[in-house]
Amino acid sequence: MAQKRKRRTFTPQYRRDAAGLVLDADRSIADVAEEIRVGHRLLGKWVTDERERRAAVRAATGEPLSFNERFELEQLRREKAQLEQDVEFLKKAAAFFASGKSR
Repeated sequence: MAQKRKRRTFTPQYRRDAAGLVLDADRSIADVAEEIRVGHRLLGKWVTDERERRAAVRAATGEPLSFNERFELEQLRREKAQLEQDVEFLKKAAAFFASGKSR
C-alpha cells in the first residue's frame, strides 16, 4: 500500500519571504515557485496577500505609493472597468437569448 504524503505547511514568515522573492527581485511567479517547490497558484496567492499586507502598512504609516504601484493601480482600475462592461454585456446577451428573440 502506498504511503500518504504529509501535507506541507508554511509559516507566515516563509510565505512573506517567498512572495518577496517575486515582488522585490522582479522575478516571475513560475520561476520562484519552481525554485522553492510550491505550486504557482499557491505562490500567486501568497504574492497577492503580501501586496495587500504591504499596502495596508503603507496606508497605516501614510507612505505614498511608488511610481510602479500607482501605474499598477491605474492599470487594475482600467481592467476592472473593462471587466464590469463585459459582465453587463454578457448579462444583456444572456437575457436576450433566454427570451427567445434570437429566432
